Amino acid sequence: MGFREITLELSTDYTDDAARDAIAKELGIRDFTWQIQGKSLDARKKSNIHWLIRAGVLSDELMGGEPFVYPVLEIPHKKRTTRVLVVGSGPAGFFAALVLQKAGFQTLLIERGSKVSRRSDSIKKFEASGTFDPMNNYAFGEGGAGTFSDGKLTSRTKKVAAEKQFILSSYIRAGAPREIEYLAHPHLGTDYLRRIVVGLREEFESLGGQMQFETQLTDLTIKNGKVVAAVTSRGEIPVDEVVIAPGHCAHETYRMLIQNKVQFHSKNFAIGCRVEHPQELINTAQWGRHSLPGVKAAEYRLTAKGDGLPVYTFCMCPGGMVVPAAAYATTNIVNGMSRYKRNGNFANAACVAGINLNSLMGKPVEPLEALDWLGGLEHQFYQYSKGYRAPFATIDGFIKQRLPSRSVDTSYPLGLTPAPLWELLPEEVSRSIARGLSVFNRKLKGFDSGIILGLESKTSSPIQALRGKDRCCQGFSNLYLAGEGSGWSGGIISSGVDGIRAAMAIVQKAS
Repeated sequence: MGFREITLELSTDYTDDAARDAIAKELGIRDFTWQIQGKSLDARKKSNIHWLIRAGVLSDELMGGEPFVYPVLEIPHKKRTTRVLVVGSGPAGFFAALVLQKAGFQTLLIERGSKVSRRSDSIKKFEASGTFDPMNNYAFGEGGAGTFSDGKLTSRTKKVAAEKQFILSSYIRAGAPREIEYLAHPHLGTDYLRRIVVGLREEFESLGGQMQFETQLTDLTIKNGKVVAAVTSRGEIPVDEVVIAPGHCAHETYRMLIQNKVQFHSKNFAIGCRVEHPQELINTAQWGRHSLPGVKAAEYRLTAKGDGLPVYTFCMCPGGMVVPAAAYATTNIVNGMSRYKRNGNFANAACVAGINLNSLMGKPVEPLEALDWLGGLEHQFYQYSKGYRAPFATIDGFIKQRLPSRSVDTSYPLGLTPAPLWELLPEEVSRSIARGLSVFNRKLKGFDSGIILGLESKTSSPIQALRGKDRCCQGFSNLYLAGEGSGWSGGIISSGVDGIRAAMAIVQKAS
């Protein structure tokens, strides 16, 4: 049996039979098995948009070659009595807990919010009535913020093949389509993710792991640089090792950690707004047509450099919706979400400027001050709209500093209110975004006809934990801070990887 890897150029609406015929013609063979190992859309020429398929082919008619084998995360297992508490059920917390349970630890995972079904109900009520639930919202609850997102599974983090494959394989076992292993830009959509987090929970519990919902970490009991117990809204939990993965929205958890001498420093992050367009406009700009058979919806990634702050689009949601992503009752922020089919009428993306608070404020900024500054900005948007309506302008109006004179269509469920966004944002941020929007107008035809809305403030954490080579928080022997809440990762995959590596550090220490 021989193996060969080949690359095919196939139409966007190709069939399996067409792919098989192309392989047979390329290799001159008739009897073979094959599987996709990589798939990406080549849209460089609008007249010839096609899939590039990297196929692995096995056949007795071929000589030599070794089949591709996915990397495996080796988790040594033995029965252990060590009690590990994991805080937060987002990707970092969940995959840390799963690895620890597979390694034989006694693992308890606590989550401040509820199971995904109750969380979904709370979000529906919020969007229908504006009644905010501090326990269950777009930030908090089973699966973390990623459960209600586009579910992108890309990562720029290098040398994470085994950890990334562990995450993808876990998702597939929990109901994700196998395509996430080979697509260049895989995503799951919130509808898949809401089912997947249930499947992940069931796997974890089948291994003997325990999950406790509606349980918020409120304090730590520390002796000689070691956490001996976690204080929660349901009582005290004795611990031997602790992994905290709260996500970057949990500002009160940050404050508690800082009060307990966990060290942070402020870091670069990004703030801005969301831009929204009809999806057909984006399709036409990218493809030269309203739709493309075999492809869900067109995407874009735009950057603008030059004078001022760097501006870029982030977390683009094709066929998605803009959602009210407030983590606390008197804040007003937005984010993006889409379903697996990406078949909504609108496209949206964050349009943000990268900032350094030390530079922006003209002085060194301490971690607590960074949290205060960001929270104040989120509260300012709430005060302006007197609730959760999203302040908005047209893109052209933002550039020219003109309020919108007409109502607009939007996917945002709680309504819009006209606003001088350029005054609500810091001056340097507004000036840079206006310049960036002008650049984007030249890069993407029709971009200036869209709207810009809300405050996008959750691209990443404004502070970062100081961690040692053993991944422990500096000054502690058994406290690990992981995921976006640590300031060391961003997105589902990199956060999951960070959680896995924290877990593997505990495994190695216990070996």
